[in-house]
Amino acid sequence: MPASVFDPPERFVAGTVGPPGGRTFFLQASGAGRVVSVSLEKMQVSVLADRVNDLLDAHAEGTATEPVGDGDTDPLTTPIEDEFRVDTLSLAWDLERSVLVIECHDQDPEEVGEGVLQTLRVVLPAAAARAFARRCAKVISAGRPACPFCGQPLDPSGHICPRANGYRR
Repeated sequence: MPASVFDPPERFVAGTVGPPGGRTFFLQASGAGRVVSVSLEKMQVSVLADRVNDLLDAHAEGTATEPVGDGDTDPLTTPIEDEFRVDTLSLAWDLERSVLVIECHDQDPEEVGEGVLQTLRVVLPAAAARAFARRCAKVISAGRPACPFCGQPLDPSGHICPRANGYRR
């Protein structure tokens, strides 16, 4: 499966599977009777949400960017089988169509050797992109609370805090 294109998708969301501290993060696109899921790191989801908002703020002037309602709050579509693990994300704003283009690659496109580059490409109108970014932020914030001293995630049993000279918090 070299490339999956959803232009536009019926649904494009970030979600997780597992308990806080052991969650696996996914992006899931669906449309035309198919569902594609890719796994990625929590930090990738966080940075993606930030950059989507930055791109919309910079380029979507005059375009309706506010989603209607609370957005998509449904869980990921099951069964969840990731097509690949995301290595590289890319974003672009298509000026002619006034849409955001998100591409997820299983490896850096500039370093592809003899193998096949797997890609998930999703094209979103501005309002759908803003709703996607908001859901990403909610998914990230639903994890473990941060330590007030060092910012690292707190386990239910506490953690060894570097700002407290190694004492358990």
